Amino acid sequence: MSLAGGVLTAVPALPRADGEPPVTVPRDPAREAARRELSKRMYHENDPSLLRRALDAFWKWVGELLDAASSATPGGGLGLLVVVLAVVALIGALWWRLGSPRRGPASAAPLFDDRPRSAAEHRASAEAHAAKGHWNQAVQERMRAVVRSLEERALLDPRPGRTADEAAAEAGRTLPAHTDRLRAAARDFDDVTYGGRTAVPETYHRLAQLDQDLDRTRPVLTNSAGRGAAP
Repeated sequence: MSLAGGVLTAVPALPRADGEPPVTVPRDPAREAARRELSKRMYHENDPSLLRRALDAFWKWVGELLDAASSATPGGGLGLLVVVLAVVALIGALWWRLGSPRRGPASAAPLFDDRPRSAAEHRASAEAHAAKGHWNQAVQERMRAVVRSLEERALLDPRPGRTADEAAAEAGRTLPAHTDRLRAAARDFDDVTYGGRTAVPETYHRLAQLDQDLDRTRPVLTNSAGRGAAP
């Protein structure tokens, strides 16, 4: 065998001068010798790196995938491009409409902290936050004002540790006309407080309007016979 251009090539066996049969190398040892020779570092100095080979394999797979998708899509590559753009536009519209994905809390925390304040104080704090454009804090304080106002009117029993959802459910029993709005307000509070959502001015103004409407609403009381009456 001889080495030509970095590759081992077989050299025909030449007859010996003494007339004896030529010396040949069996096939398996020859293959092993070639493998050992080609495994030397000098033959692989210009080989692409492992990362490069992995990237080449990845892009080859992507290309094959796109080719298969375009062949199955009406219009070929152009049709595939239209489909991809439509999907991207749909995802963008949903993201804009619904906001970032909600991160639901494992358990809701109490509505109030350890510093009891009146409904008027919570309203003033909410308005101050709204004036600065701090809509998350404004929504939180306005929801606290709603619940504190109901407690001050004896429509809710003051109870430490109550959550916004619990307050909305309890208040809905005596103010049934506002049940859905109370639940929506509790969801808005949970979204901005625990769910990672960002409030917008409309969220705060909707909650402030609910606060005002509740203040003008007379409760529905239930007598001992189980019949509701609006005094």
